[in-house]
Amino acid sequence: MKYERRLLQLVVSIACLVPILMGLKGVFMGAAMFRLAVIPTSLDSHYRYLSGIFLMLGFAFASTIPAIEQQGKRFRLLGAMVIMGGLARALSWFMVGAPNVGHRFGLVMELVVVPLLMLWQARVARRTALDPTAR
Repeated sequence: MKYERRLLQLVVSIACLVPILMGLKGVFMGAAMFRLAVIPTSLDSHYRYLSGIFLMLGFAFASTIPAIEQQGKRFRLLGAMVIMGGLARALSWFMVGAPNVGHRFGLVMELVVVPLLMLWQARVARRTALDPTAR
């Protein structure tokens, strides 16, 4: 049991690197990341704003790691935010066309990996509640 909790903490730690690193990149580079010929200032502003939210989302997930078995509500809320973003990304794919490989990776993280992590966190929380010494 303790092993499963530690493994979940490790996996979530690694997964947090995606929004933290990409959020930082978006905050500091803005829409220039896409190497567009012309970048409207409003687009750059909005992209940096969303990148800041993405960065904070990574930090918020990271805050659940130390006592992950006790962070069910927070973990589910954060996960729901990621899933909603993934659904919006899927809608874009349907309406506008396929995104690049990096954004497809994001879609897999948002609609597959995060829901699986949410289920895993709930499992660890349930098992810990049954055996508090397993922490």
